Amino acid sequence: MNVETFDREYRERLERLSTTNLSDALDKVGIRGAVIGILPLFGKPRVAGRAVTIKITASGLERSKHHLGVEAIATAHKGDIIAIDNRGDTYNNCWGEILACASKMKGVSAVVIDGATRDVDACEEMGFPVFAKAVVPLTARGRIVQESFNCPIRLGNVLVRPGDIIVADASGVVVLPPERVDEVLSEAEKIMEKEEAMKRDLLAGMDVLDMDQKYDYERMLRR
Repeated sequence: MNVETFDREYRERLERLSTTNLSDALDKVGIRGAVIGILPLFGKPRVAGRAVTIKITASGLERSKHHLGVEAIATAHKGDIIAIDNRGDTYNNCWGEILACASKMKGVSAVVIDGATRDVDACEEMGFPVFAKAVVPLTARGRIVQESFNCPIRLGNVLVRPGDIIVADASGVVVLPPERVDEVLSEAEKIMEKEEAMKRDLLAGMDVLDMDQKYDYERMLRR
């Protein structure tokens, strides 16, 4: 899916939905797409975009031609999300202030890291959302390098391919395959509308047990 199609047909709809709505919809259609343990490091951002992927490996004898991340940022389009696979490593940083600044200037929406970052205060000051597992002060230099970019990676136990759709908010991260985004969106919007109706009834004074029976709450994700 190209950036024009995503922006025209999907971005606004996705930004209205929470990751919990989308996770429930993914469960309903049988897709593993919810990432566990990666959360925003400040604020309560909600972002949606196409994935630009980076895979990290340990530093070895061969020197990298570029600092990790710069090629991915250079190829990203406005609204994309950088997704970094550092195998959940919470000791070695793979993102920081300069990469965030370059991403902000390119129009990238956010970075999602299966691992650690640093310079969180600077990222917050410039308003660039960072989702990660940990914060450390260490530099990446001499410790880790970029193995490849725009390749299939994993965030947790979820496969992420270049161009897959990422949505992230205060509850976490979900990944949607573009070829099934219409199906997932349709289910997620139905779930959101049903939950809004449930809340309206509760706020109007309906008993919680009556609400449960009316909406068949326990079985609302049946296929």
